[in-house]
Amino acid sequence: MATPQNASCPAPMKAVSNGAFQHENPLDYALPLLILQICLVVGFTRFLAFLLKPLKQPRVIAEIIGGILLGPSAIGRNEKFLHTVFPKKSLTVLDTLANVGLLFFLFLVGLELDMRSIKRTGYKALCIAISGITVPFLLGIGTSFVLRATISKGAEPISFLVFMGVALSITAFPVLARILAELKLLTTDVGRIAMSAAAVNDIAAWILLALAIALSGDDSSPLVSLWVLLCGAGFILFAYFAIRPLLATMARRSPEGEPVKEIYICVTLTLVLACSFVTDTIGIHALFGAFVVGIIMPKDGPFASVLIEKIEDLVSGLFLPLYFVSSGLKTNVATISGGLSWALLALVIFNACFGKIVGTVVVSLVTKVPFREALALGFLMNTKGLVELIVLNIGKDRKVLNDQSFAICVLMALFTTFITTPIVMAVYKPARRGAPYMHKTIQRKQIDSELRVLACFHSTRNIPTLINLIESSRGTRRARLCIYAMHLMELSERSSAITMVHKARNNGLPFWNKKQYGEDQMVIAFQAYGELSRVNVRPMTAISALSNIHEDICTSAHQKRAAIIFLPFHKRQRVDGSFESLGHAFQEINELVLSHAPCSVGILVDRGLGGTSQVQASDLCFKVVVPFFGGGDDREALSYGLRMAEHPGILLNVVKFVAPPGKTLALGAKLVGVASNKDQKVIIDKNDDDNKVKDDELWSELLSTCTEKEESVKYAERLVNSKADIETALNEMSSSNLILVGRMPSVPPLVTKSDCPELGPIGSYLASSQFSTTASVMVIQQYNPTTDIHPLVMEEADYQDSPEPDTPRV
Repeated sequence: MATPQNASCPAPMKAVSNGAFQHENPLDYALPLLILQICLVVGFTRFLAFLLKPLKQPRVIAEIIGGILLGPSAIGRNEKFLHTVFPKKSLTVLDTLANVGLLFFLFLVGLELDMRSIKRTGYKALCIAISGITVPFLLGIGTSFVLRATISKGAEPISFLVFMGVALSITAFPVLARILAELKLLTTDVGRIAMSAAAVNDIAAWILLALAIALSGDDSSPLVSLWVLLCGAGFILFAYFAIRPLLATMARRSPEGEPVKEIYICVTLTLVLACSFVTDTIGIHALFGAFVVGIIMPKDGPFASVLIEKIEDLVSGLFLPLYFVSSGLKTNVATISGGLSWALLALVIFNACFGKIVGTVVVSLVTKVPFREALALGFLMNTKGLVELIVLNIGKDRKVLNDQSFAICVLMALFTTFITTPIVMAVYKPARRGAPYMHKTIQRKQIDSELRVLACFHSTRNIPTLINLIESSRGTRRARLCIYAMHLMELSERSSAITMVHKARNNGLPFWNKKQYGEDQMVIAFQAYGELSRVNVRPMTAISALSNIHEDICTSAHQKRAAIIFLPFHKRQRVDGSFESLGHAFQEINELVLSHAPCSVGILVDRGLGGTSQVQASDLCFKVVVPFFGGGDDREALSYGLRMAEHPGILLNVVKFVAPPGKTLALGAKLVGVASNKDQKVIIDKNDDDNKVKDDELWSELLSTCTEKEESVKYAERLVNSKADIETALNEMSSSNLILVGRMPSVPPLVTKSDCPELGPIGSYLASSQFSTTASVMVIQQYNPTTDIHPLVMEEADYQDSPEPDTPRV
């Protein structure tokens, strides 16, 4: 009898091998095999995420699909592959590591849920959450009777009923937050209601799951389930009254701006594991302990942010995908065979969608939510994800779900989450509205009106130049200058990115101003400058995907009534003077802003204006040059130069280029408008009498300014007969600190080939390394309402913007 038993129970795997040169196969040992599994899983799921990115699917979809494909449903059908890479004797190690990663991920999910916001949940969101749980739960009960009568005949009735109800009624809070952030709906009415309802749904789902686990024990005595629930409730009370004060004490002793002590991090992570052990001992599940610690963790201050920063990349990037593969290895789609099985799959999907969508839509309409928003809410609340898989895996491990019912429920979760993004995009696109405003350019008749600037930056390298540029622009006699300094951040897959986006203020865009440890120290420089100067500086952060962050920039510029947007050039200067690209995505941002901006736009080619540090106002001494060819863009550049000339430390030199009699500055070349987006905005260069009249008016203003300020403002006219003459004149400006140039003057391109069409014919030459290594360049496009044919913000005269405070909101 011993031999068959030993044959069925192979010896446990040793941890490490002695290497191939010792004639040992590394895949027969636990550690090298686990490393191979992790590398394969991460690489494969990231590749699928890349393929699904154009469909705007959250990464969890790629990880679920990757797990299924690596399992016996697809690639794992090859037994040699399955037995080599995922042999049965290695699954215990894989599942253990995956569950450790899951514990810490559930801790992060708990950190995202703020119980104070759940307490403030409005009546509308609460009703939607209750209906979004009740209706699908009842349909799940009905579905369980059908499944027990067909493919799950031996399942224990009560626990199977509860598991199916929970599986159909869950809304995945982390996945929903990711989808809302991608679609820029987090701060819309739909987004706020969906997040509030999903948070309530999440808490209810965990309570129901605890009930389901308690009812699924092997002991048939109902007293056991009762004891499990009572002990679980006792643990929650203990965590709140005993563990929470300890966490609060550590958070209090981690002040702003100082590093968090290593012992505090160690104690917290150990508490997560210890609480997981307690809940597992009780019989609920280890993940409940980790989730509860995350819930009771103080959310204010730097402590929570540091914890997220320490563990999220390792957990979300490496360990969590293992859990999806672990689920995929248990999922065999081949078990769904025959008409009855496919009919049951259709029934489960229909009941899951019908319960969530119809239940949410009906209650939304009753609470006076418009139909399109109600429909969008219905599909958003139908989002499944990781929590769904946790429920199904626990049901599978507890023998409540068999292989066929487990596979059906996994496909249901995958389908319902997959359809969310495309359907919401199709049925609901919130209109951006804004009140019309006058001053959309720097050139204006009312020179005493306030100048508002939206200055964008990517990193700390842009900040000194940007602050020196702001200081140069504030003048002495004109009205005050208001700067919105916007840090552009890419929305990542991190939990902290969602946490930051969720701190949105009430102006309807994913910006947040709250200073927190390690999150956005860049704004401190602008705040310090604003306090020491007469300039009103309001720092904020835009967090979005690079493919559509231009929408945030343009919409914010309209809401803040900006006259010009400053954008950083997509290349930065190396030590040797040459430029290196930050990526094509940053160039596309600039091109899209040029196409959709509701005001003028300036692209700053930074060559270190004022050096690597902020120049004091009393020490500022810059030479600014404006090459003037004529046209709207050049007029805007000259108007900006005249404003800068108000500063006592600025010397402005304007060079007007003049063509010989009977010729134009086109010099016989056929001019082709360089448009950043030809389908949405066409650059029309009007070299007509109207333009000439406006040029002459501005030139007259310049001459009068020169008369008043002979020492700080100078001008000259330059006769040019060829492109070489223009290049010679421009090269004479290379020793200046800043050159202001229009984007689309009526001149031929000075470079034969340029990879920067957004800079125009002159800007492309000035930004080249052959021109200068010290002179910064600002390429300016003047707002032209006649070419603004596809605005991102629809102006409505009766729409009231929120009043602007006089001081920054911090």
